[in-house]
Amino acid sequence: MTSPSLAGRLSSPRRETDPRRLAEAVSGRTVLITGASFGLGAATAELFAAAGATVLLVARTADKLDEVASRIHGNGGAAHTFQADLSDPAGVEALATSIIEQHGAPDIVINNAGKSIRRSLDLQLDRPQDFVRTIDVNYLGPVQLLLRLIPAMTEAGGGRIVNISTVGVRMYPGPRWGAYQASKGAFDTWFRSVTPELHARKIATSSVYMALIRTRMSAPTPSMRRLPGLDPEHAAQVVAAAVVDGPRVLAPWWSWPLDTASAAAGGVFAAVYTRAFRFTADSASARPRHEVLR
Repeated sequence: MTSPSLAGRLSSPRRETDPRRLAEAVSGRTVLITGASFGLGAATAELFAAAGATVLLVARTADKLDEVASRIHGNGGAAHTFQADLSDPAGVEALATSIIEQHGAPDIVINNAGKSIRRSLDLQLDRPQDFVRTIDVNYLGPVQLLLRLIPAMTEAGGGRIVNISTVGVRMYPGPRWGAYQASKGAFDTWFRSVTPELHARKIATSSVYMALIRTRMSAPTPSMRRLPGLDPEHAAQVVAAAVVDGPRVLAPWWSWPLDTASAAAGGVFAAVYTRAFRFTADSASARPRHEVLR
């Protein structure tokens, strides 16, 4: 694995690159990772399994899950797959039951599954399904899963939940990302709201506000190809930092001043976005669809 560029490192949250520290944090523990068939989820699963964790892989695509598990097994790691669609309440219920019955309460949960849609309002006027799909996968499904897992984790003595969010929810929302940012923001708000209650149950929490990760989710947007970011293997080291050090919030350094500026000068951001929107267009992949599930 080559080192990320300086711009990529500076644009993203801090990483944990010491394999010994990660092994101390996860070896012998069970780690549940949603959205584990591609990108960040797959890279995190392989990194944690190499450090001695038993990883439980969850995603919609069974054959891709099997490929990730096969790589882990080939490297001497332990992995188990669970095919499930987080937008299906019955499927989520069955998933939670299977996990608890087969492996008990997970020690660590990485909430990583997500659906991204970048599409202007003009192209969504007859597509209410864009909002239904994003809210189901990014908010309602993960909440339902955690509602089932939290009692089992509490009974087992606690654990840790890491939410993989986006730095976009910390700043003034931009055009074309309404469905995605609203759904990610909904889960982020819920997760921060219940954090004190989770801590009372001895369940630690971390919110990771990721910047750009170069995956199939970001690939269809041409402008993102020119921005600094991390590949999934390096981004997995950000997740490792959340587990090893346990910060409540892990975000790029620049998100803090930008968050403050967004709150203090929302009118300026709105004006800039309005002007920029008029001089940009939907990407070709947004016609008729631009949505990626991980």
